[in-house]
Amino acid sequence: MIKEYLTRKEAAEYLTNKGFPISPKTLAKYATVGGSPEYRRFGNRRVVYAVTALDEWAKNKLSAPRFNTSQELTVN
Repeated sequence: MIKEYLTRKEAAEYLTNKGFPISPKTLAKYATVGGSPEYRRFGNRRVVYAVTALDEWAKNKLSAPRFNTSQELTVN
């Protein structure tokens, strides 16, 4: 069964398994300082992430394709 929403821990595991290693603590930090994937609150304390939002966030973090190390880095 595929879940539509994941807890912060599950979201970190999901992203890591897709090749984007990140910890739950880093996701929490991004939620505080900015740069977090879109999330929602369930109740007062629980944070949940939509799988589609995690995929989109990870995609947007990737640079454009590069073919050598001398190419100028473009940060999204």
